[in-house]
Amino acid sequence: MRVGLFLTCIVNTVSPEIGRATVCVLERLGHEVVFPEDQTCCGQLHANSGYRTEATALARRFVRVFSGLETIVAPSSSCVGMVRDIYPVLARESGDESLQHDVAALVPRVFELSELLVKRLDVTDVGASFPHRVTYHPTCHSLRVTRVGDAPLRLLEAVHGLDLVDLPDADECCGFGGTFAVKNADTSSAIVIDKCRAIVATGATVCTALDGSCLMQIGGRLSRQNAGVRALHLAEILAATEAS
Repeated sequence: MRVGLFLTCIVNTVSPEIGRATVCVLERLGHEVVFPEDQTCCGQLHANSGYRTEATALARRFVRVFSGLETIVAPSSSCVGMVRDIYPVLARESGDESLQHDVAALVPRVFELSELLVKRLDVTDVGASFPHRVTYHPTCHSLRVTRVGDAPLRLLEAVHGLDLVDLPDADECCGFGGTFAVKNADTSSAIVIDKCRAIVATGATVCTALDGSCLMQIGGRLSRQNAGVRALHLAEILAATEAS
């Protein structure tokens, strides 16, 4: 299958290793991955901050860039949620029937990585090996927007050597929330302290999730408190084939 990679801003600018890992996993399974170089931000930041016109312009760009691909994948439930849930709203608000039609045609073809693997391709064992104790943080968007369900857990359970442990209060936010972390820094910090306390209590050496933004928040706090726990994206674990 030919798959278009929607890289996302966070991956492109902060964690390119997540993008490389995504490509590695899909190519290992025999799929062709293409990267449309004209892609840019999905517009989530703009839409959430009230810049609807600018967000709509980015939605138009996304549709133009990815319209020729039958399957699009992103290692981010947050950005996939923007495309699937907010683009239709922006298209309706624009009053442009052509954009509404194009968005409606594109939305069913956009997937977060774990749901593409498990729900579309019916794959749980991707040939990964990662002999570490891991806990999984289900991000807000993966729980409440893309609703990926147990797809990430099924993938982790199939990783050779991986010891998966439950995270207490797993459905609690990490405190990032995009601009929330900037506008409400004290509250954001208090939330992530609670989240990291729960992560450390599991005894895991790795915390994984589906969103690089949340992992940046969690990983930053874990690093500052010298917790001895790494924050790794699910794709990075699935790409591993030996001790890492």
